[in-house]
Amino acid sequence: MADKAHTRNFSIIAHIDHGKSTLADRLIQLCGGVSDRDFQDQLLDGMYLERERGITIKSQAITLPYTAADGEVYELNLIDTPGHVDFSYEVSRALSSVEGVLLVVDASQGVEAQTLANLYMALEHDLEVVPVINKIDLISADVEEARRQINDDLGLDGEAAVAVSAKTGQNVPEVLEAIVKNLPPPTGDPAAPLQALIFDAQYDPYRGTVIFVRVMQGTLRQGRSIHFMHGGTTHKVEEVGVMQLKRIAKAELRAGQVGYVVAGVKTVADTNIGDTITDADAPAAEPLPGFREAKPVVFSSIYPVATDDYPDLADALDKLQLNDASLIFQKDSSQALGFGFRCGFLGLLHLEVVQERLEREFGLSLILTTPSVRYQIYLHDGTEMEIENPAYYPDPASIDYCEEPFVKASILMPERYIGVMMPLCLDRRGENTSLHYPSPGRVELTVDLPLAEVIYDFYDKLKTVTQGYGSFDYEMIGYRRSDLVRLDILVNGEKVDALSMLVHADRARLRGLHAVNKLKDSIPRQQFKIAIQGAIGAKIIARSTINAFRKDVTSKCYGGDVSRKRKLLEKQKAGKKRMKLVGNVPIPQKAFLAVLQSDSDD
Repeated sequence: MADKAHTRNFSIIAHIDHGKSTLADRLIQLCGGVSDRDFQDQLLDGMYLERERGITIKSQAITLPYTAADGEVYELNLIDTPGHVDFSYEVSRALSSVEGVLLVVDASQGVEAQTLANLYMALEHDLEVVPVINKIDLISADVEEARRQINDDLGLDGEAAVAVSAKTGQNVPEVLEAIVKNLPPPTGDPAAPLQALIFDAQYDPYRGTVIFVRVMQGTLRQGRSIHFMHGGTTHKVEEVGVMQLKRIAKAELRAGQVGYVVAGVKTVADTNIGDTITDADAPAAEPLPGFREAKPVVFSSIYPVATDDYPDLADALDKLQLNDASLIFQKDSSQALGFGFRCGFLGLLHLEVVQERLEREFGLSLILTTPSVRYQIYLHDGTEMEIENPAYYPDPASIDYCEEPFVKASILMPERYIGVMMPLCLDRRGENTSLHYPSPGRVELTVDLPLAEVIYDFYDKLKTVTQGYGSFDYEMIGYRRSDLVRLDILVNGEKVDALSMLVHADRARLRGLHAVNKLKDSIPRQQFKIAIQGAIGAKIIARSTINAFRKDVTSKCYGGDVSRKRKLLEKQKAGKKRMKLVGNVPIPQKAFLAVLQSDSDD
């Protein structure tokens, strides 16, 4: 076991798709962490969703033995982090557990929005930063320009940046030497009272909760009783060890080390990410400062297609929340869909990932309601309300004014795309736009946008109009006044509460038309006409009609008086009218999903 002076704890941070996971693969290979026979791309991205989408969703930790050029043996603890803006919470948890970071910059794309955001996060945690320029094997790579941007945009030493190709392995050994030379060893006294920070956890059906910790002070030993300082529970340690693609048991974890703990923690609620573990018999005086709690910004209700699956959905969300501390949920019900859960997410990608994991890992069929954000409502009687569910929207006559959350969006792109980007921002009710030119040919557009417009389909549209070259990051800046209305969707005259949404008055008709047209294509035809309407209160603002199946009742009338045909048609018409009054229109699952999908025609 390496001493503190020969231990390095570090993370790899970067903008999405700049090559973090590939660089991590090469570092693991060079340190002998995996045999050539067992090697596969994206080694640390074990979740099938991460492999399919080519992104990192969960932070992962691995301990690597490394023999430096001077012959000294080091223990390197790498915590791989996600790059997507939705998972910046995962990044903040990982950064609380390390002393330094590798900041990866793409040699062809240069510094992008998330590069800056992640750098600021690393500096907030007072970490040492080693810049790495990746993808130098690409034809479009411009290493000197990347060095200049690291100097000018990031304020780091661009000349000291290690230029590598993680794909081919070129110069990657130099990164390991830079980690050993430039990153500080961990601090902490192995003899002090135990303080270990929980930075992640995952559920193992055989062992219960496997908790990933960074030991800050003291020593964590097998067989000892540990106490969760925030949770207030006490458990006996069954096993401690380090992660090397699989769990390797050890006798103890000392101050400065990163590893895992199995302590027979059976229930999901007993583990809080950011909690401090201490020794039950000789506890520490105070817990470690945790990191900021994840604040959900997107809300949606999840219902099982079959109401019998409700207990399974409750159990699945419990297990998922253990792996994903940023997912919050509470019970909810709907007249149309029965019992379900109102869930909070960090963004739309987070919502998609949770939905897909529930469907594939737990075999559930789900219906999701339209995503919304949290609004603040001020009533005439002085009452203040916070609502994110349209079902709780008060009577418009009692509302004094409404406020909605705004974000400051930072969009980095080549200069040639300003002409298409500005109208997109203005169409999404953007305010206070400003332009900054960090380097020739590149522009940073800063704009205040309503969060409700960002979560709808802004990111997809941005990637489309900038042909994939635009990058996007945002931060919450508070609430501003807004003209808010509740848009209800009526099918055959009956309100479908699961399709109600809160929208800005100026966008209500567009959203209403989008919803009724999508439903028209998704709801099967019946024996009677079905009217699909978008309404604000009693005012209909959008309508579409699904025509009825029509049986040719006059086919047996050949020739003769026309009144015979008319009599049969009138009889059919009366039957359809009666059927419409008592007929029930089943709304299939695909109809709810269709309303969620954005439409490029909008």
